[in-house]
Amino acid sequence: MAEQQADPVADTSEPPKKASRAGRNLPAAIGVGVVLGGLAIATLLFFPIGWLVMLAIFIPIATYEVVRRLREAGYALPLIPLLLGGQAIIWLSFYGPAGPLGAYGGTIVVCMVWRLVGQGIHEAPVNYLRDISASVLIATWVPLFASFSALLIFQDHGGIRTFTVICTVVFADIGGYIAGVLFGKHLMVPAISPKKSWEGLGGSLLFGVTAAVLIVTFLLDKPAWVGVPLGLFLVITGVLGDLVESQVKRDIGIKDMGTLLPGHGGVMDRIDAMLPSAVAGWIVLTLLA
Repeated sequence: MAEQQADPVADTSEPPKKASRAGRNLPAAIGVGVVLGGLAIATLLFFPIGWLVMLAIFIPIATYEVVRRLREAGYALPLIPLLLGGQAIIWLSFYGPAGPLGAYGGTIVVCMVWRLVGQGIHEAPVNYLRDISASVLIATWVPLFASFSALLIFQDHGGIRTFTVICTVVFADIGGYIAGVLFGKHLMVPAISPKKSWEGLGGSLLFGVTAAVLIVTFLLDKPAWVGVPLGLFLVITGVLGDLVESQVKRDIGIKDMGTLLPGHGGVMDRIDAMLPSAVAGWIVLTLLA
């Protein structure tokens, strides 16, 4: 039986585009990263209090992304209390740690009641424990963790302190990306994140600790050794934060939390490493610097 010959004129399809080894649209990711990074740097260095405004804009978006995705997976989550409570958690950082803590507690109480009566007082809620547990996770993971970067703003040289945390995490991410693409062979946790490698972790540690030491020394005027524990804690919490979000997405069967940021996914996909790192950064800088 003779084989049919393909018509070269009829085949007008383009060859499939080769994805980067890191699984990103690299030009788009770089462009978005430069714009967001420039905005954050300008705010922290020249108008530090404006950082609260940025948090008040982006944190509700990240919260909504997570709630929407979990709702698609069947969860019944109280969106309005989480959004309003998140705003209170951010803005009450004016009053020190007690402000976000009190707002967080109030948010959880409202979420518990909201979900309890959401289906009416004459009908018992279904999956109440599951949904409240997810609500507590979201309130903790997104606005509460973010509020630690807001708390840094009100310390001496607060803008520089918050800049130190963010810049260290960004450079750790860059180092992990470069090392992972060039040298990544040994996967860390393939069951959770199939692209993270031990070589990438080494790059994150090198870039992150170096960035922390340099910024602490030249911008905060603190001993260089302070940058070592700071860099280590920020890199470790950043990597773990990324893995936590990867596992959440794996649980509900999605690739990204959102689509707002080309090359990154959603806002939550961009700040997943930043959120737990804000907690670690606040602890280290408060105790040591």
